[in-house]
Amino acid sequence: MKKIIFVLSFIICQLSFCVAQPSWVKKASKSVFTLKTFAADGSLIASSNGFFIGANGEAVSSFAPFIGAKRAIVIDAAGKEQQVTGMMGANEMYDVAKFRVEGKTQPLMVAAAKAPVGSTLWMLPYRDTKKAAGGTVRKAETFQTDYAYYTIALQTTELDVSCPLLNEAGEVVGILQPAASGRDSLSYAVSARFADSLKVNGLSLNNPTLKKTFIKTEMPDKLQDANLMMYIAGSSADSATYVRLVEDFIQKFPSAPDGYTYRGQFAAGYGDFAAAERDMEQAIKLSSENKDNAHFNYARVIYNKIIYQEDKPYDKWTLDKALAEIQQAVSINPLPAYRQVEGNILFAQKKYDEAYTIFKELTKSNLDEAEMWFAASRCKQHLKDSVAMLALLDSAVNTFSKPYLKQAAPYLWTRANARMDAGRYREAVSDMNDYEQLMSTDVNARFYYIRHQAEVEGHLFQQALNDINKAIEMEPKETLYYAEKASLQVRVGMYDEAMATARETLAIDPNSSDGYLFLGVAQCAKGNTKEGIPNLQKAKELGDPQAEGLIQRYSK
Repeated sequence: MKKIIFVLSFIICQLSFCVAQPSWVKKASKSVFTLKTFAADGSLIASSNGFFIGANGEAVSSFAPFIGAKRAIVIDAAGKEQQVTGMMGANEMYDVAKFRVEGKTQPLMVAAAKAPVGSTLWMLPYRDTKKAAGGTVRKAETFQTDYAYYTIALQTTELDVSCPLLNEAGEVVGILQPAASGRDSLSYAVSARFADSLKVNGLSLNNPTLKKTFIKTEMPDKLQDANLMMYIAGSSADSATYVRLVEDFIQKFPSAPDGYTYRGQFAAGYGDFAAAERDMEQAIKLSSENKDNAHFNYARVIYNKIIYQEDKPYDKWTLDKALAEIQQAVSINPLPAYRQVEGNILFAQKKYDEAYTIFKELTKSNLDEAEMWFAASRCKQHLKDSVAMLALLDSAVNTFSKPYLKQAAPYLWTRANARMDAGRYREAVSDMNDYEQLMSTDVNARFYYIRHQAEVEGHLFQQALNDINKAIEMEPKETLYYAEKASLQVRVGMYDEAMATARETLAIDPNSSDGYLFLGVAQCAKGNTKEGIPNLQKAKELGDPQAEGLIQRYSK
């Protein structure tokens, strides 16, 4: 009995392959291709199948062959070879990829509806395009709300993976997945509509699936998404990838000013100012609604070139030109960001009064208030108004409250140095203490040396000694720190300690004039002029300008 059932099942299965072929098979076969992917060294990674779903090169296949691939081609039923030009989307869980090939293509029509259970689907293989194998849908499981994962009563092989499954109307319903085994009488397919729905967006550069292939990701269809992609590329992509993305952007959105701005900014960064000028002016020309932004970007490009690339002359770009561009932007739309650039340009032109007026106004804007107070303080510094400068730095620091955030650190450090210059040493030390607390993992020997100097001037001698010791601990070979320590020890009457420190200096550098100077001073101050004066003499021979006066003083 079992044998009879097996034979009947076999006959039914064979009949499913022998029923009349649908009329659309010959035409549909032109849309099926073989896919080949290659590594960077040209070696073949994988070979699979796929089919076209759009007239402009849109195609789908398995994603697995693309992993690690640098290049890919498709070969259609007529033997025509076409390069894969970009990835349009991918899903690793369901092992499907959507991509584009060069040139026009003949697509299959993607079915709008799911194939119902019990209906017949036809698998169209690449290797024998004259025959389509039919099978019955056993299951149509829904995933992601609107798509189906099919189980079909159809025996296939690994050579059939990624071939299309079509309904009686010749519409593609699914893309064939690998079978559980070569002898499995069931096959599986994921919705072709799901594969067609795959697309790139502004975040696709960081998509973990697409990052597994080296074939480029296509530019998104929406301008807003494309701009987001370019923003991400600006901080994450290498220069070659960024240039390629810019060109793709311009090709896809030739009438949008953004692409020319990106290319112009990049060209300026690499010193091709003539090319940058052409692109930035083209961006202004193409701008209609946001012409102010185009002038703003051009002004920034010119300003940045003058400030950061002054060693590369380009006579057409001057601060006057930058100012004219930003003032055009301001006249259209006086945004705070535009005004800030105007202030920066005026500052670079040494028009400090005008720049100060702008920065002072901007302290009431939506820009970083501390930064605006700081910019205003720099104007007063150049105007030699130290009292106003310090008051403005106070305003910058006062935008923060204790306990300070790390963002306050640069303003505290700047005010500390300004207070030192003004002779307000203990206040300077207080700022440096706050700075150290915020930047504890970043402070270095130089920091402790500078704070030691403020502490010495503020008569905080023990703190100064502690700090110079920290500087020495961090840079034990720097003789300057030993000399400063010996000087302080002499000043507070620690003569024996000063002699020991001076000898440490000389152990590091036997020709250190500071080492001999402070050794001699400490010896003489303790009454040992017999040994001290020869050491001062040695310091003089090594070029120390203080030594002669000290020799005369202790020789009396």
